[in-house]
Amino acid sequence: MSAANPGSPSRQVTEAGELAGVVAVVTGASTGIGLACAEELVRAGAAVVLCARGAARLDAAAASLVATGTRVRAIPADVSVPAEVARVFTAADEWGGATAVVHAAAILGPIGPMVGTDPGRWFEAIRVNLLGTQIVAAEGARRMMTRACRGAIVLFSGGGGGYAFPNYTAYACSKVAVVRLAETLAQELAPHGIRVNSLAPGFVATRMHEETLRAGEVAGKEYLERTRAELAKGGTPASVAARAVRFLVSPRAAGITGRFVSAPWDGWERWPEHRAEFEALPELFTLRRIVPKDRGKDWQ
Repeated sequence: MSAANPGSPSRQVTEAGELAGVVAVVTGASTGIGLACAEELVRAGAAVVLCARGAARLDAAAASLVATGTRVRAIPADVSVPAEVARVFTAADEWGGATAVVHAAAILGPIGPMVGTDPGRWFEAIRVNLLGTQIVAAEGARRMMTRACRGAIVLFSGGGGGYAFPNYTAYACSKVAVVRLAETLAQELAPHGIRVNSLAPGFVATRMHEETLRAGEVAGKEYLERTRAELAKGGTPASVAARAVRFLVSPRAAGITGRFVSAPWDGWERWPEHRAEFEALPELFTLRRIVPKDRGKDWQ
């Protein structure tokens, strides 16, 4: 019998129930990428606890998902406040506890040259984006470890995660730190069977890019022009990152942990075919320092 093609009924049935039994906590889930991830997980059969700061939008998002018949709850929370994050995971405990964590909540922070940036606003971006990530990841991991269950954590990175991002230093620093956090936490949690990966969604049209347009030339002429051009084309669909999230929390991603994944570019759909190579080359899809000998030079 030939293998089912991606559009065949058998493949669709398999994917529809792929995450049955999974309980996922999704932050930043009221709009944009976070909501797209929640929608994708629900389609795959997961029960989902949605988290975001704005209660009205969050309730609307939950209502749109409840219509599918899957278990969905909305818990307003600020990810940088430990007690509020704990409340989100306690809600998931009512369904047996979270086995997947998708952390998409973030803010852009101040835009413009760092030397003219207000330190308070700069630190606030670090507090929300990095400390918030640490709080969510730690709370999720702690509860998985307590229940001795295997699980998966996906932490969203983004602009600045893999390259310099001038005029967005707070955002860039927070996001590259998220990548290293994921790599390090993956090693700490490996003995517990918990996978941790970071994910860059690509240039998705979100409210953050609206902030760039409002900032104007202070964002940097080149990046401002790129933003306008990407938005004119529609950007990368949020569904691309959502499908990557679905893969990373699914059994198909078994053994894949500590990786920095670009949703639009890395061909993650075929990674299960290369599992042995991932095991042999732990540096694949990670942040590493490049030295002269890596480029065939002998002057180091």
